[in-house]
Amino acid sequence: MTTSGTYTSLPAVAVGGSRPHGRGFWLVAYTFAVMMAFSAAPAPLYVLYQAKEGFGSFTVTLIFAAYAVGVLASLFLAGHISDWVGRRRVLVPAVLVNILAGVVFLAWTSVPALLVARFVSGISIGMLTATATAHLTELHLAARPDASRSRADLVGTAANLGGIGLGPLIAGLLAQYVGDPLHVPYLVFQGLMLLGVLALTLVPETVEPSRVKYRPQRVSVPREARGRYFAAGAAALVQFAVFGLFTSLAPAFLANVLHQHSHALAGVASFAVFAAAAVAQTVLSRAGLRNQLRYGLGALVLGVVLVTVAVQLPSLALFLVGGVLAGGGAGAGFKAAVSIVLSVAPPEGRGEALAGLFLAAYVGLVVPVLGLGLATQLVSVQSALTGFAVVLLVILALVSRRLFTAAR
Repeated sequence: MTTSGTYTSLPAVAVGGSRPHGRGFWLVAYTFAVMMAFSAAPAPLYVLYQAKEGFGSFTVTLIFAAYAVGVLASLFLAGHISDWVGRRRVLVPAVLVNILAGVVFLAWTSVPALLVARFVSGISIGMLTATATAHLTELHLAARPDASRSRADLVGTAANLGGIGLGPLIAGLLAQYVGDPLHVPYLVFQGLMLLGVLALTLVPETVEPSRVKYRPQRVSVPREARGRYFAAGAAALVQFAVFGLFTSLAPAFLANVLHQHSHALAGVASFAVFAAAAVAQTVLSRAGLRNQLRYGLGALVLGVVLVTVAVQLPSLALFLVGGVLAGGGAGAGFKAAVSIVLSVAPPEGRGEALAGLFLAAYVGLVVPVLGLGLATQLVSVQSALTGFAVVLLVILALVSRRLFTAAR
C-alpha cells in the first residue's frame, strides 16, 4: 500500500559518498518495515480483547476504522511536508508517534483506549509511508546514480506490504507461544521501533529544507480522463476492502466460524494475504499493464469467491487459498490502478491525482468492512460475507471495461 506518488517530483539529493547513502537505504527500509508491521500487529489479538472486554465484531471494525481515519487525516495534513522540512524531520516524529501508540496499548485494554491507540498509529503511518518511500528512492539514486529506480520500488513494496504481513505473523506467534499475549508483542515492537529511531540518526538527509507556506495536500481529478480515473479509484476501493477484511474481521471468522482459535494461525492467515500481494507486485512488475489487470482482477475475483464459499462450508483450507489469491490479485490490481492514474495525470498533477486514488483506497479500507461488521449484527456471518462479496464483485464488473480501455 505504498504512497510513493504523493510527491510530484524528487528534490535534488544531498552531495555525499555512496556508502552512507547505501547504508541509509537499508536503515530506512528496516524502519519502514517495522512501522508497517506494528500497524497491523493487533489483528490476531482482537479476539483476546473481545474475550477480555466483552465486545463484538462490529466494535472490532470501529477500532480498525479509527486507524484508517488517522491515516487519512495524517496523509492529507502531514504526509507531504517532508518535501519542505526534510525526510528525517518527518520520519523520526512518525516513529515516535507510533511508539506512543504502543504505550497506550501497553497501559490499557478498554475499547476507548484501543480506539485512541489505533487512531494515533494511523497518524504515524500517514506521516511515514510517502516520506519513507521518497527517501528510499532518493537514497538509492544517490548511492547508485547510474542505476534505475527499480530496486527502490521493489524494496519499498516489500517493506510496506511485507511489513503489514509480518506484523500479524509475529504478534500471533508471540500470543500463541509466549505468556502475556496482550503485552509481549507490543514490547517487542517497541524495542524494534526504538532501534528504528536510532537507525534514522545515521541516515543522510536528501532534502534541503525550505520555507514554504503550509497547505494541506490537495486532491485533483484530471478532467480529460475522469472516467478512467474514477474507474481506477473504484478498483482501489475494492482492493483495499479485501486488505481491510484480513486485518480486521478475518481472525474472528477463523475463531467463530471455522473454529480455529490459534492466534498463530490468525497471524499466518493475515501474513499470507499481504505476502501474496507483495510477491504478485514483484512477479508482475515487468508485465504489461493489461496483463497486470487481467491476472490481478482474475485472481481477486476468484479469491473473494473462494473465501465466501469457505465460510459457508466451512473450510479452513479453502479460506486460506482464497485469501492468498485475493491478496495477490489485490496487490497486482492496485499496482495497475496506480499506473493508470500516472498515465492519465499531467506530470505537475501526479501527486494530487494519486492523493485522490489513496483517498478512495482508504475509504475502501473502512466503509465496506464497517458495513460488514454492522451486517454481522443483523444477519449471520455467512449472509453478511456473501453480501460483502457481491458488492465488491459488482463494483469490479461495472468498472472493469473502462480499466482495460485505460490500459491500452
